[in-house]
Amino acid sequence: MPDPSAQGYDVIVLGAGAAGLFCAGRAGQRGLSCCVVDHARKPAEKVRISGGGRCNFTNIDTMPERFLSQNPHFAKSALARYTPGDFLDLMTRHALTWHEKTLGQLFCDQKSGAIIDMLLAELEAGGGDLRLDTAIEAVTATDDGFEIETPHGRLTAPRLVVATGGLSIPKMGATGFAYELARRFGHDIVEPRPGLVPFTMEGEAREAFAAMSGVSTPVTAQADGPAFTEAMLFTHRGLSGPAMLQVSSYWQEGGSVSIDLFAGADGAGILKELKAEHPMKSLAGALETRFARRLVDYLVESGRVSNTGRLADTGHRELEAIASQLQGFDVRPAGTEGWRTAEVTTGGIDTAGLSSKTMESRHRPGLYFIGECVDVTGWLGGYNFQWSWASAAACAAAL
Repeated sequence: MPDPSAQGYDVIVLGAGAAGLFCAGRAGQRGLSCCVVDHARKPAEKVRISGGGRCNFTNIDTMPERFLSQNPHFAKSALARYTPGDFLDLMTRHALTWHEKTLGQLFCDQKSGAIIDMLLAELEAGGGDLRLDTAIEAVTATDDGFEIETPHGRLTAPRLVVATGGLSIPKMGATGFAYELARRFGHDIVEPRPGLVPFTMEGEAREAFAAMSGVSTPVTAQADGPAFTEAMLFTHRGLSGPAMLQVSSYWQEGGSVSIDLFAGADGAGILKELKAEHPMKSLAGALETRFARRLVDYLVESGRVSNTGRLADTGHRELEAIASQLQGFDVRPAGTEGWRTAEVTTGGIDTAGLSSKTMESRHRPGLYFIGECVDVTGWLGGYNFQWSWASAAACAAAL
């Protein structure tokens, strides 16, 4: 029997992050009564901190191949039906502007707070309710849909959207709630792992890298996936920077990371040019015109580069061999910095149990999962926000 004291809605959305707010706003503007519930005191905190407060809200080069999932085809439908251009149209309607930094990454000129305000305005335009600082004490399936128990009373709806995110950045309240709920309704979970996260090193490598902390250099890096040409940063604990964050999502524990210090350029050709330009210098001395001195010192100490003799006396074959070493600067991380600094969660709710068109559960009608909790993880640079917008739009259109 329905609880007469419960407040009823057409849709309840659990999670007031990017995906949850966007979904509720779109569903509300289709005429559905929506309520968004979140235990956090403020909405969309991940949006607020993204891009250093500028919010890297999408990437104009979005394509399914730039997302990780056990089913690489799953994201295609949603991404095709809600594109970066669609989100830009929404921003234009709210008088927001943007700029591109590098590699298709778009940032909001008015900072991240403006994106949050836009999401809240869209929710308000649809007449949606927002209940923050509200714990979700219980979720119960009923004959009529779902019942949500909170400290402030029961909420009911025939449709329930779960957008509570993954495990990344626990200090902001991240939990495994979505996975626990999904399991209750028969869903499998692809083991969640920290993604877009710095690497840690141990032993001599950790000491050596710590001595270079703060040094950044362009590289091409690869683990068990595509190669990325971006900056690598040495840290007190290991390696970070965009290149390392990118490959971390593909890296498997115990595996190595291949690093090309010439970032995909012709390393042998570069060394030969240095010989022609600085024939009286040692190789180490000449490399200081290209790399930070602390990095060159490490290359000397590790035996990869000589700081004695003149380049004029170094043969081309020897330079080619040295270039090969610098382009095969492989490291074996001890691990990653984990959930504390991971920007996203890889893995999540197995897409085999979801409709790629609507994001609805194949096990329980009326139940939907969107955003980061699903086993779809984008590259660094706005891709994960685009998945939030796209999966939320697909869901809202089907409610």
